[in-house]
Amino acid sequence: MSDSTPSTPTSPASPSPRSWREALRVYLEPASLRMLTLGFAAGLPLLLVLGTLSFRLREAGIDRSTIGYLSWVGLAYGFKWVWAPLVDRLPIPLLTRALGRRRSWLLLAQLMIVLGLVGMALADPRQTLGPIVWCALAVAFGSATQDIALDAYRIESADTERQAALAATYQGGYRLAMIWAGAGVLWIAARAEGAGPTGYQQAAWTTAYLVMAASMAVGVVTVLLSREPAPAPLPPARNVAEWLQGALVEPFADFFRRYRWQAALILALIAVYRISDVVMGIMANPFYVDMGYTKDEVAGVTKVYGVIMTLAGAFIGGVLSLRLGVMRILMLGALLSALTNLLFAWLAGHGHDLLALIAVVSADNLASGIASAAFIAYLSSLTNVSYSATQYALFSSMMLLLPKFIAGFSGDYVNAFGYAHFFTATALLGLPVLLLVALAAKAATPSRNS
Repeated sequence: MSDSTPSTPTSPASPSPRSWREALRVYLEPASLRMLTLGFAAGLPLLLVLGTLSFRLREAGIDRSTIGYLSWVGLAYGFKWVWAPLVDRLPIPLLTRALGRRRSWLLLAQLMIVLGLVGMALADPRQTLGPIVWCALAVAFGSATQDIALDAYRIESADTERQAALAATYQGGYRLAMIWAGAGVLWIAARAEGAGPTGYQQAAWTTAYLVMAASMAVGVVTVLLSREPAPAPLPPARNVAEWLQGALVEPFADFFRRYRWQAALILALIAVYRISDVVMGIMANPFYVDMGYTKDEVAGVTKVYGVIMTLAGAFIGGVLSLRLGVMRILMLGALLSALTNLLFAWLAGHGHDLLALIAVVSADNLASGIASAAFIAYLSSLTNVSYSATQYALFSSMMLLLPKFIAGFSGDYVNAFGYAHFFTATALLGLPVLLLVALAAKAATPSRNS
């Protein structure tokens, strides 16, 4: 059941006027508070199979090219639209009857993530990469499935006007989890290291990843204590063909019927909006290792300054989206995301400097929080609530598919041209995004209930 009375949906480009007090009060509503903890559960697995894993593998002596290719594990997020129709409509025996359609899939996905993280904790990449890769794939698949169910849960939990606030609190929890899975896991691994030579210690990483698996309890408890949102009515299917038509074909046909020629523009924007951040992010942790930053230094900077600036960015993005409109903040986020990559290029030439790292990481997290809050609100506004899980999965999959594929070659690029050239190139990747945001802002956006 929704915690608020639905209002008439509005275009993200034309928000209804709100006072600053009304805009801020929405963050105290139950739906917003739930999104904080569920966002934490969604953000926890991502770095553990990508960013943090790249730090772990580099410390274990795995070369940069291999780390880049292994980032293709993240392509599971880019193909989640393939099984999204099943998550949208297929009941899980016993679980769905007890918890409802959305919560049952959330719980199943979270259990898969926990098991995968335990497997990653026990696998030693120095012996063979096979086990850790397969467990990472299981975590990525479970995480992508959780995203499908959670995005639908969020969209169905409140009206269109509140989606920016839900996106902001979701991003707040998501970013806190990424800091815990990035800085926290490094801090735990550093504390768990025994006496002896510095370098990779399997026991320390085992401890750190087991703690991460236990941290998924935040999401599990929230799912068990939350209420199922009022489900969108599903038309009855008289046979398998009709069910497949409604589950697989209609969600995509509905999107193209509503947006017509604008659909290509919208999908192009979605496909490249986060390309600067995603491509750069794969090499960020190997960069820290190669620049001589210790686990404690990286953890300390991202844990303190990253938390503050990420939360500030997410909530600033949410409030400004309510006040000024999503499209304006979408443009601001795209510009800031590209510019902060140039700061990493500067840092590569500057050398090991903790204060410089603090400044660069702070700016990067602030920009990322603003961009993410606005982008999630924009994607949410595009969906029809009758097909929320499938359509949002399509959008968020496209957001990652091209960037993740290009990111797989990031290690080769760094080996050939160096870190400074690489970070500059990722900033230039953001230039087409600015043009696409400007064009999309001029296009009318139909209601997600139309």
